[in-house]
Amino acid sequence: MLDEPKAVTQHLIDAVGVLDALRWSAYGLGMSSSTTTRSETARTGTRPVVLGGRFARELPELSIPWSAEAAPAPQVVALNEPLAGELGIAPAWLRGDEGIALLTGAAVPEGATPVAQAYAGHQFGGFSPRLGDGRALLLGELTDADGTLRDLHLKGSGPTPFARGGDGYAAIGPMLREYLVSEAMHALGVPTTRSLAVVATGRPVRRETVLPGAVLARIASSHLRVGTFQYVATQDDRDLLHRLTDVAIARHAPAAASAERPALALLDAVIEAQAATIARWMSIGFVHGVMNTDNMTISGETIDYGPCAFLDGYDPASVYSSIDHGGRYAYRNQPIVAEWNLARFAETLLPLIDDDLQHAIELATGALERFSAHYADAWVALMRAKLGLGEAVSDEITATLATDLLGLMEVARTDYTSTFRALATSARGGVRPDVLESAAGEAWAERWLALEPHADAMDRVNPVYIPRNHFVEEALGAATDGDLAPFDRLLEAVGRPLDERAGLERYAEPAPATFEPYTTYCGT
Repeated sequence: MLDEPKAVTQHLIDAVGVLDALRWSAYGLGMSSSTTTRSETARTGTRPVVLGGRFARELPELSIPWSAEAAPAPQVVALNEPLAGELGIAPAWLRGDEGIALLTGAAVPEGATPVAQAYAGHQFGGFSPRLGDGRALLLGELTDADGTLRDLHLKGSGPTPFARGGDGYAAIGPMLREYLVSEAMHALGVPTTRSLAVVATGRPVRRETVLPGAVLARIASSHLRVGTFQYVATQDDRDLLHRLTDVAIARHAPAAASAERPALALLDAVIEAQAATIARWMSIGFVHGVMNTDNMTISGETIDYGPCAFLDGYDPASVYSSIDHGGRYAYRNQPIVAEWNLARFAETLLPLIDDDLQHAIELATGALERFSAHYADAWVALMRAKLGLGEAVSDEITATLATDLLGLMEVARTDYTSTFRALATSARGGVRPDVLESAAGEAWAERWLALEPHADAMDRVNPVYIPRNHFVEEALGAATDGDLAPFDRLLEAVGRPLDERAGLERYAEPAPATFEPYTTYCGT
């Protein structure tokens, strides 16, 4: 087991002006902390909150038992009540002292073992053998109302031995970004980790300026990553690799346990899951921004919403991350990067795939070669739905139509989301989107309309509302200043992305030309 003494740290915050003090007062900064106790039951009719410690128990070599830093004046600023219901936890309890103690890691149920997880990873192509949860903790595993095991994980809960010089905390803006975007992704049908709550801690954190601090409580099928397997590969411990693989199979690919080669069957399952997820990213114009191997899950769920963004004017070369200078993680590169990451995963499994290394490589290579077909099938199916085409329309025709439309959109730099939504109006005989007003666009429309697209079916898959970048920045800026109304309004819109509603018209509007170029940042 990793074993490092917890350092005693002191974080000095410079004196701040009166305006900053007033801004922070909205989150209780300077207030005394309320007393919390261990919870045995979430009252008002729900079952007890039970957190398991399976990861800590089954894979002790991959974690360090750790505790969250105390939050001086915790206050819930965003709570996912529907998700709480899925977990069998009363929202009212989560808003109380005991619930807040759970959401900040100040108090956890008996039997739970909070840990900082170890993992490695390729970051922008360069391998780091020891990364890990530098500012996060796995509190334990919950069993939801359907009997499914799910992780409860904190982000911004204080420094751990993996902090690598960071302060271990998080600012409220980035935590609300993850809450907002992950819930939008869930509503759009994208496999994703989800946000249970954001709690303002009452602790200021220093970035370029001093900002209100917060903790995000995240729910996931698990936090096993490609980077988790890479870390084990550096240990040269076959027994540990076996146990990790068994845990991954039990959590995410139970059918693989009875396969002739369970590790190869796991690889196949992860490849297929990731191909489906990346295809969904591409279909909605989502740019993850930092597709390092430590940010690729074994479950296929999207994780880590740091420098993420959605396409505005369509440009396949779009890059939004401030540190992606070479465009490695540009929108158009996401399928290629995913395949590269999966190759790194396959490398870690070679000792378990076959004792003959050359044969293991051949089998793993065969599995990796199936990624392109899985991705293409998923992407074509999504594009068929977005274009309103029936199953009788061949994959080849569908792919050609979609690719040609994207080419027209790239030339015109038309808004990705609005263009697809507006196509349904064209299918009904109404006004065509701007991209179809050129001679080439008219020719494309003639080919498409001849296939009798179904407008109502298109409206069931093409969103009206997404977390448009300019509205995200507006909402987070206001929230940092203590005003959550813009955040709540945007969350209301993206929570039901397909349903056009009165009063939310502005959230369907493309970004103004003056908004570009847009840049997002990691590690905040």
